[in-house]
Amino acid sequence: MKGKNSKADIEVLCGGLPPELCVQLGAEQQIIKIKLEKRKFGKEVTVIEGLDQTVFDLWKVASHLKSKLATGGTVKNGHIEIQGDHRHKVKSILINEFGIPPDNIIFIESSE
Repeated sequence: MKGKNSKADIEVLCGGLPPELCVQLGAEQQIIKIKLEKRKFGKEVTVIEGLDQTVFDLWKVASHLKSKLATGGTVKNGHIEIQGDHRHKVKSILINEFGIPPDNIIFIESSE
């Protein structure tokens, strides 16, 4: 079954491991997609997709990113939206502060 892991899948993955190791294992198995979207009036929005909601609290991740980047943002439909073009900064924060391997983060180029 590809796509999202359920909580049961995470528990099977972790077995009897401590919660910190479980989160690290979950982070290492995710593929994160970062893309830039153009909105009304030429506004740019950085969209982060692929963070597993059973491993990460998207609202806390979004709050941390907004604080670090001094910008606004929200969580919609299972992805995080950050105002402005912050693709490379977001990648750096995800690697350094959330333990996601650099190889698991990809940039999606828009077809516009």
